[in-house]
Amino acid sequence: MAVNKKNEFSAEELFLSESARALAHPARVAILKTLAEKQSCICGEIVEVLPLAQATVSQHLKELKNAGLITGEIEGVRSCYCIHWENLEAMLARVEQFAAALRALKPAEKCC
Repeated sequence: MAVNKKNEFSAEELFLSESARALAHPARVAILKTLAEKQSCICGEIVEVLPLAQATVSQHLKELKNAGLITGEIEGVRSCYCIHWENLEAMLARVEQFAAALRALKPAEKCC
């Protein structure tokens, strides 16, 4: 029986891993890029831009929405999505803080 050890990690470690997971697929990166380029909410156009089936795109949109990186509204049979800029900026700031902390620990000499 597998034991979930997530509770052994800090809230920041969990946040960073979930953020990385949200961006860990090229389709999700492409979706964010497309939404940013359009500079408005997109209804249905995302499927036309990506080389994926509509159901697959919907799964990726759901992951981004669950991570709080996009917002979406259902309008009849279509859904409209846009970037949740406040959440995206906050996530990127925390990732940058983590990267800066790692850089500060970088050894002066190569270890391997």
